Amino acid sequence: MAKRTRTRTVMALALGAAAVWAARDLPAQLGARASGSRRTRVESSPQYSGGKFRNTVPATMLAATSMPKVFAATLTGREARHPHQPIPVVEPAPGLDASGLHVTWYGHSSALVEIEGRRILLDPVWSDRCSPSRLTGPRRLHEPPLPLRELPPLDAVVISHDHYDHLDMVTIQNLVDLQAAPFLVPLGVGAHLEKWGVPETRIIELDWNEKAKVNGIELVATPARHFSGRGFSRDETLWASWVINGPTRKVFYSGDTGYFPGFADIGAEYGPFDATLVQVGAYGDAWPDIHMLPEDGVAMHVDVRGGLMIPVHWATFNLALHDWSEPADRTWNEAKARDVQLAIPRPGERVDVDNPPPVDGWWQQIS
Repeated sequence: MAKRTRTRTVMALALGAAAVWAARDLPAQLGARASGSRRTRVESSPQYSGGKFRNTVPATMLAATSMPKVFAATLTGREARHPHQPIPVVEPAPGLDASGLHVTWYGHSSALVEIEGRRILLDPVWSDRCSPSRLTGPRRLHEPPLPLRELPPLDAVVISHDHYDHLDMVTIQNLVDLQAAPFLVPLGVGAHLEKWGVPETRIIELDWNEKAKVNGIELVATPARHFSGRGFSRDETLWASWVINGPTRKVFYSGDTGYFPGFADIGAEYGPFDATLVQVGAYGDAWPDIHMLPEDGVAMHVDVRGGLMIPVHWATFNLALHDWSEPADRTWNEAKARDVQLAIPRPGERVDVDNPPPVDGWWQQIS
């Protein structure tokens, strides 16, 4: 009888916690819709039509009719979608070379670009799950290489779009208190940040091919082929790739995107780039137009006239049906076939773009 009472008590507490989350955390996680002057800018964008942002090349999304098949596929082959040993995490090396170019990949798409004495943080996600819930959703496969509070002083935080694996509410709220840097986001995303407590003076919203200068670094929001949304509605905020221009060095970040001809245009207008950070993971046959295959990622790197390619958007969260190690394997093979210079760092490893480490297949040893 006592055991049954304890069980009921535990269940009641769990239900109560779930109710509190549903009433408080979930609405906050969903963010906010643009209003006022933000809304005016959204509706004035050439990318906005019929109440939504649009790709220059239409993209096929995951169809509702495909979802049962995809869900069934998630129930098989689970072992291959996870590493069999712990992912090696490197403690990031300190330092800032005022004349150099370094990239530290923290996992998934979170990375620090140190460019000629300035620090730009890309798509920071430090939470345990990339989900509106702390109880369910894709969970990290490795710890962040360092706590948020140990990040060096930042000059800018750049967000590619508002999906949970790129825009993390808790991480943003912590960065507001820990850093003084502005947040650069695509159109409409500023409403989320403002709801989460980011001062309006620290939010810079850009449309495609709009530019902002921060501490001597020019940041340009450039086109991508993707979609957006944190709830049931889609495409009310813009998505973007990003150009990071220093006085003499340049970096390109793909964000999440399907392959499309616009990358050649970006290369012609803003390239060549010393380094690219390229989405190579979380692809699938059911959504071919919104995430690049690894081979597409290498092609994109060539299109934008990149120097060193660093693959991102893999290893940290299990978001697709491919094997855990497949994105890195395929990227390495394609880079060799196309004579592309490549670095595949461990999470936390700081890459000197002018003297990158050789690719050593570290992921193959644990997959």
